[in-house]
Amino acid sequence: MTFDVAIIGGGIVGLATAYRLQELHPGLRLVVLEKEDRIGRHQTGRNSGVLHAGVYYPPESTKAALCRRGKQEMEAFCQKEGIPFIICGKTIVAVTDDEVPRLEALHDRAKANGVHTERIGAKRLKEIEPYAAGVAAVHVPETGVVNFGAVAERLAERIKERRAEIRTDAQVIGGAEKRTTSVVETSCGAVEARVVVNCAGLWADRVARAFGVEPSVQLVPFRGEYMELSKSACKYCQGLIYPVPDPAFPLRGVHLTRGVTGRVEAGPSAVIAFAREGYDLGTIRPRELAETLGYRGFRRLARKHWRTGLAEIRHSLSKRSFLTALQRLIPVLQRDDLRPSPSGVRAQAVFPDGSLADDFIIESTPRAVHVINAPSPAATASLAIGGHVAGLVLERLPA
Repeated sequence: MTFDVAIIGGGIVGLATAYRLQELHPGLRLVVLEKEDRIGRHQTGRNSGVLHAGVYYPPESTKAALCRRGKQEMEAFCQKEGIPFIICGKTIVAVTDDEVPRLEALHDRAKANGVHTERIGAKRLKEIEPYAAGVAAVHVPETGVVNFGAVAERLAERIKERRAEIRTDAQVIGGAEKRTTSVVETSCGAVEARVVVNCAGLWADRVARAFGVEPSVQLVPFRGEYMELSKSACKYCQGLIYPVPDPAFPLRGVHLTRGVTGRVEAGPSAVIAFAREGYDLGTIRPRELAETLGYRGFRRLARKHWRTGLAEIRHSLSKRSFLTALQRLIPVLQRDDLRPSPSGVRAQAVFPDGSLADDFIIESTPRAVHVINAPSPAATASLAIGGHVAGLVLERLPA
């Protein structure tokens, strides 16, 4: 059987693409190929669950446009499907006076993106987050939280109801793009489709190369380590509390997030993972680590940001260092307030010159669409990304 579309990757972006394709073109013969034994095991199921409002992204970027639209679509989907989400608000806190100019620039960017924000002082900050410390802040009332794993499960249910296949334990081991179709070689056999969509997340650049495409970036895995606040300490965080980010680095720094169940997670740190799925310090895959260390883009990145890298390593290795970073935001936190929490891995796209890609990267050929870079806020924006990719796919389907 030749499918109309084969989607590689059963994370939230791949599933959202399948869902949107079925809406736009009912009756498509469609298959989703997932290498794990169930969907959403990696970035989809290992994130902080934030419904991002679109504060951080340059107004002309694809991220800015798709985040705003995607958040509205995600909330509508959750309301329709009865999936709980909470609009709890976020405060981005300037702890010292020298951070205020960067806070102001972020406020201006948020307004340019159409995000409702409030520039507040220390007194108003105490009303919103009584335990937070800062000289000024930006309050983003429309930021929320949701369980993206639950969203992915519901998307999968709806996709299968429309008679598409979701094949698990189907790891991609090769591929070929032909004149009228593409062939995906998997661990459980070959799949032929008129168009292939690569939503392989941490492996998207590798999958693209298997199809003869040389991406403009290489994905470098950063492990994000989290702590969870004890039940008694959860009162210290009412919503989401973030530091003012480093404008040269797309990672947002250690922050606090109150989830839909009331749990408060703190983190993440951001250190190089020793494997693409290196969720702990002991997971080392020498070939994957050599690939990262041998990439000139990573070496240039390390030379440029070595101070930031050392600080993140300290946060990773030392609970005291991690706590110190949190105490800048919430001074009353103590060591006994922190509990270990599962970590995640972010696929960070790095250009050969060492610069970090801070936008979605989607590269296409006549018979394939490759979603190479889809970091945060990809989960928030997933339905909008899926709609955008679905449009590219339908342009490539022969009449």
